[in-house]
Amino acid sequence: MANIITLSRIFMVFIVVILLFLNTEKTTLGALILTIFVMWFDGLDGYVARKFNEVSKLGAVLDIMGDRIVENIFWITFCALGWINVAVPIIVLTRGIITDSLRSLALAQGYTAFGEKTMMQGKIAKFIVASNFSRFTYALCKAVAFLFIIAGHLSFNYDHSILALGIICAYIAVAFCVLRGLPVIFESKRFFEEK
Repeated sequence: MANIITLSRIFMVFIVVILLFLNTEKTTLGALILTIFVMWFDGLDGYVARKFNEVSKLGAVLDIMGDRIVENIFWITFCALGWINVAVPIIVLTRGIITDSLRSLALAQGYTAFGEKTMMQGKIAKFIVASNFSRFTYALCKAVAFLFIIAGHLSFNYDHSILALGIICAYIAVAFCVLRGLPVIFESKRFFEEK
């Protein structure tokens, strides 16, 4: 069930893109409403996995994959629409490729990104990368950025304050993205050591 929720998020984000590119008041509002569900499903999949004891390596990989696809599609779409600077998707994509490559190496050796078998060993690294506080704060920054950037392009936002808050949250999310990637890079060196 949790994996179905994760996969449905991916499907929904593609519909959001179509709605945003149709670029009418109604389709943008529809994209905003659907984005709320995309963001809600981000937390729901993990909750369902834990509640029904469906936690697995496949689920962990699908969760990270779903997160990457969703966030990258939003950043790329916003950039293509001229709503954010191209640096945002470039930084996020680069960080994602680096950390996911290192995490795949760790997975091959029996470690996961989060949970009991996390690849993070240091307390600070665990807090920055794997703690519920860090993961929730990062997800919240992205969700607020995505929602406010879309809402900022609806006609009711005459003074553009909502859009400005969305852009600020976008830059906070990018900084958080980089900060959360650094421990993965530093702690992955042990996976390259010869046995």
